[in-house]
Amino acid sequence: MLVKVQWIIDGVAEMEADSLEEAELIVNETLNKVVAENPVIFEKLGARAIQGKGYLAGSDEISEEE
Repeated sequence: MLVKVQWIIDGVAEMEADSLEEAELIVNETLNKVVAENPVIFEKLGARAIQGKGYLAGSDEISEEE
């Protein structure tokens, strides 16, 4: 029986950085390393893309501390 499983990994990394671009670069480098060391993510699990976008925490965002 052929079965398909759609999956999503969602996360938010919080870090100190000098700019949004620096934070995005840190996350991108880390994820690229994880993927390179674990090709099964694309080969067996069928991942098609990993993407993210940096943003500044705002007053309308709920933090984990609240």
